[in-house]
Amino acid sequence: MPAISYQLYSSRNWPIEETVAMLEDLGVEEVEGFGPLYDDPAATKALLDAHGLKMTTGHFALDLVEGDPERTLEIARILGVEAVIVPWIAPDLRPTDKAGWQALAERVAKAGEPIRAAGLAYGWHNHDFEFLPCDDGTLGIEEIAAQPGIGLELDLAWIHVAGEDPSEWIEKYAGKILAVHIKDRAPAGEKEDEGGWADLGEGEVDYTHIILALGEAEVERWVIEHDNPSDHRRFATRSFNAVSMFV
Repeated sequence: MPAISYQLYSSRNWPIEETVAMLEDLGVEEVEGFGPLYDDPAATKALLDAHGLKMTTGHFALDLVEGDPERTLEIARILGVEAVIVPWIAPDLRPTDKAGWQALAERVAKAGEPIRAAGLAYGWHNHDFEFLPCDDGTLGIEEIAAQPGIGLELDLAWIHVAGEDPSEWIEKYAGKILAVHIKDRAPAGEKEDEGGWADLGEGEVDYTHIILALGEAEVERWVIEHDNPSDHRRFATRSFNAVSMFV
């Protein structure tokens, strides 16, 4: 049975104290971290401990991982993070051809060398742009995944947004997947106040075959996320209820 985690970015618009209390009430045991929670990692760790939560994975900006690996490792050590995930790059840094993607992939892999040397897992979290062909047909995700030093945290809903079938990419990269973001997308024109995202099980992503692919690939960690919920308790409750049916 996979471990179920909660990406705390989903609740960034609410006080962290409220969020962790909510997650404890729901019976959540794992969370995934992001930037502001690393400002005072000891305080964050104490708060998580008080509510029976473990931060097993965390999103760390490439600038931090690359520019200050010692600080990255210190944060991970204090919080107990087992996998450091690079989550995003700004639009102006996104390559437009194969050579550019190869260079970025090599940069990301090199940045992760101290992380892997310290015994932690290291990976990349996608959005849709890695799955959109460049003019020369290059898919960024293929160049990133070609690097042996980079694992993957596949965001299944962003793959869907890119017009791809998440299950095919799960099958393709089964041996490299550290975790997945399991989330949902509303039909076009709906949920615009929430950025077009939906609570898990309430949108258009067909998880019937995706769940089978996750099982066959033996993906061990599923991270629930919503990019902009108007009510994080509603989202968390519905999504954990949906996951309980999936597993």
